[in-house]
Amino acid sequence: MAKSRSQSKSKSKSKAGPITVARLKRAIEGRKALALAGFHADDAVVLVIDRDNPPSKPSNLEGKSAISAYFEDICGRDMTHKVENGIAVGNRLAFTQSCAYPNGTKVFCSAMLELKGGKIVRQTVVQAWDG
Repeated sequence: MAKSRSQSKSKSKSKAGPITVARLKRAIEGRKALALAGFHADDAVVLVIDRDNPPSKPSNLEGKSAISAYFEDICGRDMTHKVENGIAVGNRLAFTQSCAYPNGTKVFCSAMLELKGGKIVRQTVVQAWDG
C-alpha cells in the first residue's frame, strides 16, 4: 500500500535529531530546503557575506521564516551542491561546499555553525562567485 504524503512527512519527522555533518551533507547535496531550515532553531540567525553583502553589511536572516525562504531560493536553483569538508567539535560545526550552475559558473562557500540543543542557532556563510 502506498504511503500518503502525511504519513511520509510524519515518518521523516521521527528521524529528527541533532545535526551532524552527514545529515547536513545529505540535505545540501539533495537540495532539501525543508530539511536545511529544520536544522535551525526558531530564533536562529544566518549571516551571509559575499560580493553583494560585504563584512561591514552582511545579509542578516533572522528567524525560521527568513531562513526557510533563503533555503527555498537556493535549493530551487538549477545548480549542483557538493559538501567537500566538514567537521563537528563540541557546539560548532564547519563545512565547505562547491556549487556549479549549468553555464559553468562556480560558487564556493565556507560556513561556521553554532549549535545549541542539537539545532543551529547561528550560521555564518562566506561565499565567492565566479566573475
